[in-house]
Amino acid sequence: MKNRNVVILSAVLLLVSPQLLWANMSYQTGDIIFHVSKSQQSLGIQKATKSRYSHMGLIVNKDGKAWVLEAVQPVKYTALQQWIDRGVERHYVVKRFKTNLTVQQKQQLSKNAEQYLGQPYDLYFEWDNRALYCSEIVWKAYHDALGIELAPLSKLKQFDLSSSEVKQLMQQRYGQNIPLNETVIAPQTIFASTALVEVDRK
Repeated sequence: MKNRNVVILSAVLLLVSPQLLWANMSYQTGDIIFHVSKSQQSLGIQKATKSRYSHMGLIVNKDGKAWVLEAVQPVKYTALQQWIDRGVERHYVVKRFKTNLTVQQKQQLSKNAEQYLGQPYDLYFEWDNRALYCSEIVWKAYHDALGIELAPLSKLKQFDLSSSEVKQLMQQRYGQNIPLNETVIAPQTIFASTALVEVDRK
């Protein structure tokens, strides 16, 4: 009877405190998490890239806790649960590089990404390091630290820029001088990468 009560109590605690579930999740440094952002540009990104997902980050385990290294304003670490809570309906997907990363590779990856901490968010989606956007950090971290190209790079003109939402976003950012030949990497391009496998979805 005592054991049964313990089991019931444990189940109740998990229902009341879903945060406890995250402590047992086996997310690894290098995992990539996607969600739908509530930002003003989110719909424009979705329309241009024909994707459900408009924001992403790199999961890093440090100090016994899972964090998301993400490009917002500025580039920073955000606690995993806080990052999830910011997304639309708290929906998210976690993907992992298909070949297991070694401890050394994970350390190299997080160290490389951390060089961007404090950098401003890149409103113009430029391919330099003066400012960065979400998918740019993840792509560059894998490429520069491990020599891994998660997905092919694109040019801005390859996306669908025809919707009113995208046109408005382009007008706000660039005026009449839209850099159609700018090198970019979209969350959707990484999400669709065959180099990644899905490990969790909620």
